[in-house]
Amino acid sequence: MDFNYSPKVTELIAQVKSFMDEHIYPNEQLMHDQIQEHGWSTPPLMEELKKIAQAKGLWNLFLPVNYGEHSAGLTNLEYAPLAEEMGKVYWAPEVFNCAAPDTGNMEVLAKYGNKEQQQKWLTPLLNGEIRSAFAMTEPDVASSDATNIETRIERDGNEYVINGRKFYISGACRVQCEILIVMGKTDADNPNRYIQQSQILVPKNTPGVSIVRPMHVFGYTDAPEGHAEVTFDNVRVPISNILVGEGKGFEIAQGRLGPGRIHHCMRAIGAAQRALDMMCERVNQRHVFGQPMSKNQSVREDIAKSACQIEQARLLTLKAAQKMDEEGNKAAKDLIAMIKIVAPNMALDVLDRAIQIYGAVGVSQDTFLAHMFAGQRTLRLADGPDQVHMMQLGRNLIKQFEH
Repeated sequence: MDFNYSPKVTELIAQVKSFMDEHIYPNEQLMHDQIQEHGWSTPPLMEELKKIAQAKGLWNLFLPVNYGEHSAGLTNLEYAPLAEEMGKVYWAPEVFNCAAPDTGNMEVLAKYGNKEQQQKWLTPLLNGEIRSAFAMTEPDVASSDATNIETRIERDGNEYVINGRKFYISGACRVQCEILIVMGKTDADNPNRYIQQSQILVPKNTPGVSIVRPMHVFGYTDAPEGHAEVTFDNVRVPISNILVGEGKGFEIAQGRLGPGRIHHCMRAIGAAQRALDMMCERVNQRHVFGQPMSKNQSVREDIAKSACQIEQARLLTLKAAQKMDEEGNKAAKDLIAMIKIVAPNMALDVLDRAIQIYGAVGVSQDTFLAHMFAGQRTLRLADGPDQVHMMQLGRNLIKQFEH
């Protein structure tokens, strides 16, 4: 396996690192302050930084196909080190228009949307002019099994009528969120559970769409993005808003979640790497029991273990990305499942050690560690909980030995 990057990608890595050093790290406190001030609306600083990134060509780097002037046309393998750098600050991906849930929604629209849908929603998303949300998870059923979803999408003449309740819908709280991709059932009685579902485009301002409340994540609101509880009460949209056609919802979801999962893992590695770098700095600055903390054997072991885990996860991520590029997302499903299990748990291990080394400040608002720890713990649930990935991975591995 050759993980040497082309001159183009090597230059992009250098540019993203330089951008982070110049524009992201120095503005962490200012961004925090503006988020507190502006609540659910995008902070002015974010819009300023987006313009700079776009002008520098550091824009839509995630999109693995060349979508005209909007895309860098990178492969998953080429995007991995860039996402890793962005993952070192939780709000940084948005600056480059590489933030979930927009990334997954843009990929869905690019792959499954018709020309009208792309023109109306994909183009402004690619330009960073609006935000979006993906409404799948529901509070009343085990949504890790997407066939359980109860939201109804029913045909009524030239319209679909949508009724249901969703929660933890990331991005829906934001003022700038204008479009939701909603997953529900158009054929609930079909004996094939995998073609009961459809996905449909629902403008957020459609009558009957209600943002009930922001759901907290370990006490964080994650403003301005947020994770909303949303209800759909007799919401009517044109039949032209359906994606591909009825019964394609599960297929679209699987196509969307593969890249989304590995993008999360790429960023998780960046978060862990930053935590490790911070550990190494901290132990060289602090003295305990008459000697530098770096002389403590347990500290050295924590740093060594962290470095090993990060590199293992990084290599597995790159292998999965390469398989996706060469053989497609379906062929890489086992590797994607592996890294989705490994990366968040690895990041939690490393962040926990960093918090321990930082002591009280490690659980405070004065470092990124506590908030990132909450985010990585949540990632063990997002895009499918660990148990589901392990169940499916184990099933696939066992099948190879059936007679």
